[in-house]
Amino acid sequence: MVSIEKKIDIVVNWLREVVKESGTNGLIVGLSGGIDSSVVSFLIKKAFPEDSMGVILPCKSNDKDKADAEAVAKACDIDYTEVDLSDTHDLLMGKVDVAMGDRNRVNMQLTDANLRARLRMSTLYTIANSKNYLVVGTDNAAELLTGYFTKYGDGGVDILPIAGLTKREVFEWAKHLGVPQSVIDRKPSAGLWEGQTDEDEMGTTYDLIDDYIEGKEIPEKDKAIIERMNKRSEHKRVMPSMPPKFQ
Repeated sequence: MVSIEKKIDIVVNWLREVVKESGTNGLIVGLSGGIDSSVVSFLIKKAFPEDSMGVILPCKSNDKDKADAEAVAKACDIDYTEVDLSDTHDLLMGKVDVAMGDRNRVNMQLTDANLRARLRMSTLYTIANSKNYLVVGTDNAAELLTGYFTKYGDGGVDILPIAGLTKREVFEWAKHLGVPQSVIDRKPSAGLWEGQTDEDEMGTTYDLIDDYIEGKEIPEKDKAIIERMNKRSEHKRVMPSMPPKFQ
C-alpha cells in the first residue's frame, strides 16, 4: 500500500510539472477555513515555497471562517492576503434587484450563495492573472461525484489536486500535513449562508458518499440521493452542450 507521505510527494511533484508545462509562475488558492482548502494550501506551499499564495475572501461570512483561514495560512507559512467582497456582493445584488423589478424570482437563497462563490472565483483569477499563477481547486472526489460545487464558482479553476481523495482521505491528509485541529474538528461547510453545512444541504453524509465511491453497500435512500445529485450535476463536469456540426 502506498503511504500518505508517498502520495503527497506524487501530488507535489505533479503540481510542479503542471506549472512548468503551463509556463506559469506558481499557484494560488482561496482559503475558506475549511478542510479541503487547508490541505490544498499545504500542498501548494510544499510544491512552491516562494511562489504560492492563499487568498481569504470574506463575503458576509462568519468571523470564525476568517480566523480558521488565517490559522491555516500561518500553520503552513504560505503568503496570503484578504479581499472582503461583502460590499461588492451587496452592490451587485442591489443592481440585479433594480433591473429585475417585480418579476417573479425563485431560489433567491441559492442565487445569493452562488454569486458569492462566483465573486470569489473572479477575484482569485484577477490576482492569479496579475502574478501569472494557476488557480488551484479544492474539490474532492465526493464533491465531484455529487456536483457539490458552484458552476463557474468554486468549480471554476485550473487544476484539482485532491480530486482523487475521498473526504475521509482529505481528513487523513490534513492530520498528516499539520492542519490546525480547529479546522479538522469543524463541520464541513461551504459558508454559503449562516448555519449552512454540507451534509444538511445534501441530505446525506460524506461517509456514505465515500462508501458509495468505494463500492460499499449503503442505504437505498442515500444511494438514491447520491445518484440523483450526480445526474442533475452532470452539466458541471462536461463542456457546455453544442449543436451538431453543419453538413
